[in-house]
Amino acid sequence: MLKILLIRPGVTDFDEQGRIKGTLDIPLNDHGTAQVAKTIDELADEEIDAIYMSPCQCCQQTAELLGKNHEVKAKSLKALKNLNHGLWHGKRIEEVKQQQPKVYRQWQEHPETVCPPEGELLSDVKQRVEAALAKLIRKHKDGVVALIVPEPLTSVILSLLKECELDDLWKAECRGGGWEAFQLAPGGLVTAP
Repeated sequence: MLKILLIRPGVTDFDEQGRIKGTLDIPLNDHGTAQVAKTIDELADEEIDAIYMSPCQCCQQTAELLGKNHEVKAKSLKALKNLNHGLWHGKRIEEVKQQQPKVYRQWQEHPETVCPPEGELLSDVKQRVEAALAKLIRKHKDGVVALIVPEPLTSVILSLLKECELDDLWKAECRGGGWEAFQLAPGGLVTAP
């Protein structure tokens, strides 16, 4: 049986400022590095066979620290890049809420119906991530695989693994640190870890 550890990188300055980072390449800050250290301590007894990460600096830093602790080299996957928020990149979430209240509410309640200006549709993100997960599941039939991805992509993956609706992506956007474990039975069905 395959166990997936879904790990959020620690926070960045943008996260703590309530800014939308999406595909921007931003490093961990001191608080984020401390969150990663906590995650590594919590996962110390896990036998991690492979680590895959989003191609961004905060995920790379998180993966390097985790990989060093488990003696596993992390691999970056383009398919795990975060959502492209287009012209929203760098804006404070509060700015979008004030300047585009209807779009803000729509992204909160029905994110699949919103495409950030010059960004990408959530349906395209889901398709890309589903294909990447399917490939990883075929490659790793058993063992433990760590996926290090930032929010809101973590929430997208959670919705796919749990086969449930997405939570509020605005709340998820600035969340960092922490992890969840999933057991995948044959056929890709999620079971209790």
